[in-house]
Amino acid sequence: MSSESAVVIATYSRRMRLRLAHGKIVNARIKGKRLKPVCGDHVAAAPIEKEADWLITRILERRNQLTRPNMRGQIEVLAANLDMLVVVAAVSPLPDWYIVDRYLCAAELMGADSVVVFNKIDLLSGQDLEIPEIGEYRDIGLPVLECSATTGQGLDKLQKILSGQCTIVVGQSGVGKSSLINELVAESKQRTADLSAKSGEGRHTTVNSVMIPLQGGGSVIDSPGVRDYAPALSALSDAALGFREIAAAAQSCRFANCQHLREPGCAVKEAVAAEKISSRRYESFKRVVNLTKQLSQGQY
Repeated sequence: MSSESAVVIATYSRRMRLRLAHGKIVNARIKGKRLKPVCGDHVAAAPIEKEADWLITRILERRNQLTRPNMRGQIEVLAANLDMLVVVAAVSPLPDWYIVDRYLCAAELMGADSVVVFNKIDLLSGQDLEIPEIGEYRDIGLPVLECSATTGQGLDKLQKILSGQCTIVVGQSGVGKSSLINELVAESKQRTADLSAKSGEGRHTTVNSVMIPLQGGGSVIDSPGVRDYAPALSALSDAALGFREIAAAAQSCRFANCQHLREPGCAVKEAVAAEKISSRRYESFKRVVNLTKQLSQGQY
């Protein structure tokens, strides 16, 4: 039987849920062991004779993909064909801004837009929101929204930004990604959980990635929370391209192959010394470089 094009809208290990071109939702299995579709993938699939399931036979060419190295040093694809990454941090648990930077780096390299959402601001109890990292992101032209899934603050702006886009929401466990999505989606509420009282770290509440329609059009992918993340880079030079302010300053470096670490005449280091580039963001860049070196040496 001839195959049809479809979009992967949910993943359950080797089982998938697809949205066919005409809108019908079907369950599917994967042909063979080499195919590894992810949420957002466009695939070719055909109905299985005398069964309700469909069979995914091919992954169509990806426009982009969000990747990371796994514990075996291999490249794992998390989602594909994305227009935007929403990177969520929160008042609690304590933000790891280096993880935020790594997701933003991945977005830059994918050619996807990005938004930083600082969630749970209702927990500040009227305190002034003076967080240096938020100022750093705004200084380099990244949109930052202060939001609260509890009070609804900032959700209208977030809804408007996401309208018509295919977006993935990422961040540490427990920052409230699923709670934010619950307030934005037209249906299919996602599970949420309180922070672990013992550790203060978030429990993993999203077992599988799932793409959910948004009220204003477009869709959002809810993904499992993480305690660490690193983009899978093909070359060390890609790290600088993932930090827009470093990429801009690098145009003035003395050497075209400057790595912005120890080379003389480095415009990036000069900009850091002059406080035109955040020293924390520069440190974040160096950590991405080191992680990439470790990956290439099989030490990740």
